[in-house]
Amino acid sequence: MNTALQSVPDIYRILPEVILTLTGVWIMLMDAAMKPSKSRRSLGWVGAFGVTAALYASLGQLSMPAGTAFFGTVQTDAFSVFFHVLICGIVLVALLLSLDTLPANQHHRGEYFALMVFGAVGMCLLTSAVELLVVFIALEISSISTYVLAGYRKNTGKGPEAAIKYFLLGSFATGFLLYGVAMIFGATGTTQINDIAALIPVAKSPSLVLIAFALLMVGILFKVSAAPFHVWTPDVYEGAPSPVVALMSTAPKAAAFALLIRLVYGGFPTLKPMWLPLLWAVAVLSMTVGNLAALRQENVKRMLAYSSIAHAGYLLAAFAGAGTSGIAAAAFYTAAYSAMNVGIFAVITVASGYDEKLPLIGDFRGLIHRAPLLGGLMLFFLISLIGIPFTGGFFGKFFSFTTASQGGAIWLPLIGLLNSGLAAAYYLKLVVSVAQAPSSNAPVAPKPQIGVAVGTALAFATIATLVLGIAPGQVLGAAKASAQTFATTISSIK
Repeated sequence: MNTALQSVPDIYRILPEVILTLTGVWIMLMDAAMKPSKSRRSLGWVGAFGVTAALYASLGQLSMPAGTAFFGTVQTDAFSVFFHVLICGIVLVALLLSLDTLPANQHHRGEYFALMVFGAVGMCLLTSAVELLVVFIALEISSISTYVLAGYRKNTGKGPEAAIKYFLLGSFATGFLLYGVAMIFGATGTTQINDIAALIPVAKSPSLVLIAFALLMVGILFKVSAAPFHVWTPDVYEGAPSPVVALMSTAPKAAAFALLIRLVYGGFPTLKPMWLPLLWAVAVLSMTVGNLAALRQENVKRMLAYSSIAHAGYLLAAFAGAGTSGIAAAAFYTAAYSAMNVGIFAVITVASGYDEKLPLIGDFRGLIHRAPLLGGLMLFFLISLIGIPFTGGFFGKFFSFTTASQGGAIWLPLIGLLNSGLAAAYYLKLVVSVAQAPSSNAPVAPKPQIGVAVGTALAFATIATLVLGIAPGQVLGAAKASAQTFATTISSIK
């Protein structure tokens, strides 16, 4: 086995990140060489090609034996591959969505595509990092890209406001994370996640370990927009362009949840009696706060922002699962939520346009009559977000709540089901608006146009949501295989 591990060059274990980095650099060089008057649309296709290559490189890592590289700072295993493929898929759809929706004369378009690809580098690295300092670097690469993308629409005051608010609050959260890294190093003498678990029981200052863990949790829970660290979410979602929201509401969260799983199950499994009730409380708070706040929203993007907070709670409920089943359920829910959330924001992007002329729920009235395909897709993704059977949203909640009840937290899925019923109220409000006949005195809205790139993005999101709802076995099998990465540490604390 050692010979097999040594036979894999280190560069192969970060090959997806290398491909993404080269793609981003190539986009920037091409952008600088092109005339200002020339369209940058081709750069988006370059980004899509590079992300697709990185996705295939991630799948190729499954043939490698699990192991670490670069002095034990990154680890390649089924867990990292699962989230690499998920993140690359999200970024690919976001790039395709942007190709037909960004203004053709936007002179920062090349930077936009490069930032998306560079953000993917940080997100992918975050899922495979097993050294907390590399975690910090990966988090910064991902965050800086999304900070800039959030303020991409400079012709409106909400864009810069979203970027500034996201940057300031994100910087504080990163500060908490960095203080946690420093304290865990002081308590255990290492920042290697794989070594922390063995050193915590013999740490000279157990209280310092607890403080370090609490600080790390603040930083990570901010990134997944879980309550009470969610205050940035509605304003940033409202101010950022819809294709950017499709990306930032899914891919960075998937990376952050992967980090959370690796940290609590790989680095702090002996503290499970302490972090499990904490995550339960955050799950209940996120579900309840997110759904109650969403009920009062008339702005579609703000409503979906609060909805994402609630979905973070549904996902955290899976952490109550016994053994590796909780990890598998959390990974599956991340994939299901990503598919349907990217899909709903893709529909909003096409229907509302880059300038977002349809910000309110009432503005979508009669969409299914004006654009039957687009309106039908919006209804489909809303049904999935509710959790209706034969959609990815249903099986995501089913596996999350089932594993929570099997882990002994019977009241957690009950609260989740009550919150799901509450969520149906505001989702159905948009469903009714889309399905209603257009008002006779309302201005005639232009029929949305679906280009090849946007059509492909919508097809990917729709097929993924359908497959996860009708035949989830293959993805669930991949999620269970990824969970086996932590089987040894979990069994050691039973």
